[in-house]
Amino acid sequence: MFHALLHLLVPAAVARLAFPGRWLRAWAVMVAATLVDADHLLATPVYDPDRCSIGFHPLHTWPAILIYLALAVTPRTRVVGVGLVLHMALDALDCLPLV
Repeated sequence: MFHALLHLLVPAAVARLAFPGRWLRAWAVMVAATLVDADHLLATPVYDPDRCSIGFHPLHTWPAILIYLALAVTPRTRVVGVGLVLHMALDALDCLPLV
């Protein structure tokens, strides 16, 4: 649940800071980037709390992340790219070992 909340709050903070004149729309686009999780439907089981998404699901692979980074630095696709990069960064937190 905390992870899902981060996918709402972190983009909100980034949108307010990076896109102040259009933060609400930027936030909505970044949250829509969560649709990248549709690739989880290809896995069995669909949800595994112990699975690291990065490198496992097709849209969470390093080649895809490089494309998201390219989108983030291109002015016309920046908001979508930032949303996707944020999503990958938040998903990567699940890959860290808990102490």
